[in-house]
Amino acid sequence: MTVTTMKMSHAEDPADVIRKELGNLDNVDVFHNLILIGIYKRPEKTAGGIIITPKTQSEEVYQGTVGLVLKVGPGAFKDDANNSFHGQSVKPGDWVCYKNSDAHRIAVNGVNCRLLEDSLVKLKVGHPDQVF
Repeated sequence: MTVTTMKMSHAEDPADVIRKELGNLDNVDVFHNLILIGIYKRPEKTAGGIIITPKTQSEEVYQGTVGLVLKVGPGAFKDDANNSFHGQSVKPGDWVCYKNSDAHRIAVNGVNCRLLEDSLVKLKVGHPDQVF
């Protein structure tokens, strides 16, 4: 199976952009089975020159369905009576997809982020441009 990605024109690594924007997270602790996610912001144009409209860009930030795992609570992805993860997990630096309505919107260091329960992560991808 071949994975098709829309080649975007990234001036910088998207993960580095999110980390720079958020700054120091040393004093941010995530509890229980929660995951702190930084929202991926698609660039203004594709590598082929197709322009992504400002409206589409702002809708994606608001919808926030692809993000970078920033912090993981100590109980996340632990097998218990309610969940059997069988080795599934995410770690800081992973890209994940989630349903927008499942995530709690918060601002960390003035930057929009999402807080999500572990069982609500829908999938993990190698790069955010793999999904739309």
